[in-house]
Amino acid sequence: MSNTLKICDVISPNQGARREATRPDLLVIHYTAMQSAEAAIERLCAPEAEVSAHYVISERGQITRLVPEDMRAWHAGAGRWGDVTDVNSCSIGIELANRGNHPFPELQMARLELLMSEIMARWAIPPERVIGHSDMAPGRKSDPGARFDWARLARGGLSVWPDAGSAGDFYADAGKFGYPVGDVEDTLILEAFRLRFRPWASGRLSREDAALMSGLAARWPCKRVFA
Repeated sequence: MSNTLKICDVISPNQGARREATRPDLLVIHYTAMQSAEAAIERLCAPEAEVSAHYVISERGQITRLVPEDMRAWHAGAGRWGDVTDVNSCSIGIELANRGNHPFPELQMARLELLMSEIMARWAIPPERVIGHSDMAPGRKSDPGARFDWARLARGGLSVWPDAGSAGDFYADAGKFGYPVGDVEDTLILEAFRLRFRPWASGRLSREDAALMSGLAARWPCKRVFA
């Protein structure tokens, strides 16, 4: 239905109504961790798998829609972002064909940016409500992974990137930004933050980690777009 993107429809049976008539105000990015987009689409359409996503983008940039945006896809699973615990009902999920250990091709990223722009305009989703699967499910999920270019999305106004603030309480600030502090071990929150914002970092919590998280929490405290 896009005027600027060619989208192929392969409808998955793994979908349902958004609970409590919720409208999406989160966008969750994944990688497929499979050998090909075709294999991923087959799995996301298999009733016994009980998983799906709204879109899959192949490494060549082909966009396949599996679930209409106004319906609930089964892509997020257990986890939380801010006060949202049923992320599936409040989000749109995009799967990128990637095994998790190699770069995302330019054409795939360019098509992702175009698709995200349209989705975010359609549903009034702000950049700070674009997250990775690993953000809402630390320790359980690692996608879209360390090779994904979050800074590129932020430069295009499609996500956020931190400026350092005054170093504060890292975990309190992480909870303000949206991470599920208290639901998982603190070390998993740090790992999820670094996976997205400092994938080269290792070791114990540092002052730079705290300063960057403080900047995120101050500028983009987590809140629902629609009450």
